[in-house]
This record gives sequence, structure tokens and C-alpha cells, in this order.
Amino acid sequence: MSNFDDDNPFSDPTIDNPFADPSVQQVAKSTNSATSRLDDYNPFDGQQNVNQTAPQQPSQPAIMQAVSPPAAGQLPSQPQQSQAPPQNFTTADFQELKRRQEELERKAEELARREAELRAGSAGRRNNWPPLPAICPIQPCFYQDINVDIPLEFQRIVRYLYHLWMFHALLLAVNMIGGLTLLIVDNHYSTFGLSILYFLLLTPFSFVCWYRPIYKAFRSDSSFNFMVFFFIFLFQIIITIVQAIGIPGGGFCGLITSIKTFNVNIAAGIITLFIAIGFIVAAVAEVLLITKVHRIYRSTGASMAKAQAEFTTEILRNQHVQTAASSAAAAAVNAQIANATTNRY
Repeated sequence: MSNFDDDNPFSDPTIDNPFADPSVQQVAKSTNSATSRLDDYNPFDGQQNVNQTAPQQPSQPAIMQAVSPPAAGQLPSQPQQSQAPPQNFTTADFQELKRRQEELERKAEELARREAELRAGSAGRRNNWPPLPAICPIQPCFYQDINVDIPLEFQRIVRYLYHLWMFHALLLAVNMIGGLTLLIVDNHYSTFGLSILYFLLLTPFSFVCWYRPIYKAFRSDSSFNFMVFFFIFLFQIIITIVQAIGIPGGGFCGLITSIKTFNVNIAAGIITLFIAIGFIVAAVAEVLLITKVHRIYRSTGASMAKAQAEFTTEILRNQHVQTAASSAAAAAVNAQIANATTNRY
């Protein structure tokens, strides 16, 4: 038996040793290397061995934090994240937010008030223009509030027209000063007298004849009022051009009057020249504004037929016209009855 154990079958050189094959030896070496690495592997060695085998993205371990239950009679506390204020939130920011909130509340109250005024209608409003003191025996004749009556997209153009009317009224007042200057330096009684007359007539007439129609046109989208404005405002432009020219003795301190005044007195000529420049500026502004109003009017789809229909409707709704028509119809019927009675007998 011992002879059998000691006998090596591969000791004979005539027999091929299978383990001497190079491919078998390479496989054996790789197996030994993998076994040695497996033996050296430590699962509790952190990320070292894992990084050696395959690269992975770093991740945070999921850790559950123990939460202690609230004591008896105590409300559960909010999470710490909700209790902590923002890092950049300061007292100044808090005051700014508070100020904005108060401003929004005031605007909401103002809008509510204006809504109530709109629901009440024009009959429930008190006239506020011209702004006269309470002790004045003459009371305001019109109600005007651009922020309430006029749509938001048309408020700017209506304000421009209102400022243009005020500028023209100011020019007429300054024109009286120019007329007084001409009266002093050159005895122009006609210019001074007519300047007072023009101020007293043109100032209220321009407000009633072309500003109020355009105000009502934008307020109620009225084609008829647009037509009235265009018709009257064309005459306003012509009058302003005549004022800028300044025919001597015509009551306006225009260019011609100013040039002639320089030959008499330089100071009076400078005053009249400034008035003439003001009339020229007013004429240019009037041309620009009527062009812009006409563009807006055409964009709304208004037409002459619509204006005529509105005019007919307004005439038929007018109480005085209805009363006159009823009286005329009654008189015609009575006349026919009287004629029929006379012919019968």
C-alpha cells in the first residue's frame, strides 16, 4: 500500500503532465488571485473596497432621527425648518411688505368706492366742476372724474385734451396782459377790449362745445359726440391759427402784432412775442391731438351711420322733444276734428 502511495504516475517523463500546460497554469493563477482578493475583502471597510471594484456616485446614508412624543398638555412642536425664518428676511423687509399690504387695501377701498359711484349713475353724483368754494353763490355745473368715467386706455388722451383746454385758457388770460401792454405803449384800445371779450367768451364756450363732447364720447363710446367734437374742434384750430398770426387790432397778440410792437417798445414786443409763440404751440398741439383722436375713433369701428342712429335715439328719448311731439300731434288731431265738424254742418 505504501508503494502505491509513493508512486507518482506523472513522474514518468514519457507521460504528459496536464498541469504543465500553459493555459491551465494561467487559469490557476487567475483563480488564486481572485481567491486572494476575496480573502482580503472586508465588508465593514467603508467605501474603499467598493471604489476598487466599481465607481459609484457618493450618497448620504439614510438616518432616521428619533422623535420624542410631546408631554401631556403640550402641543406638538412644528418642524425646525418651518420655525426658522428666512436667512435674508429683515425688519426692513417686513415693514416694506406691511406698507405694500396697506397700499393694496387703500386701492381696493378706492376701487370699491368708484364702483359704487358708477352703479349710482350720473344722477346720484354731485357736480364738482368748476371747483368752486362752498361760500360761492354759483355752484359747479358739471361732474368730471377722468379716473372714474373714462376707460383706462383712453384716460391719457382725455387728460391731454383737458390740459390743452387749460393751456388755451391761460393763453387768453395772458393775451389780456399783452393787450394792456399795447394800450400803455401804443394806445391800442381795440386790442385790449377785444382780448377781454375773447377771454370771457372763448374760455367757457371751448369747454362746453368741444371738451365736454369728447369727454362724453370717450365715457360712453358715443359716435355722435365724436362728430360734434370733430366739427367744433376744426373751428378751434382755425381760431388758434388766427390768434397766432395776430392781425393788428384783432384782439390777439400774434406774430404780426409782435413785429410791429418791436418798433415801438422792445419790452412790449418781447411780451407779445411770447404770447404769439404760445398760440403757435397750441395750434400744433391741437392738430396732433385731433389726428390721434380720429385714429382712435376709426379703430373703434364707428361711422357716420352710427352717429345718425345715436342722434335719432337721443332726440326721441328727450323729454322736451316728446312733449313737443305730443302737443303737435294733439293739435293736429284737434284741427282735423274741428274741420270735420265744420264740413258736416
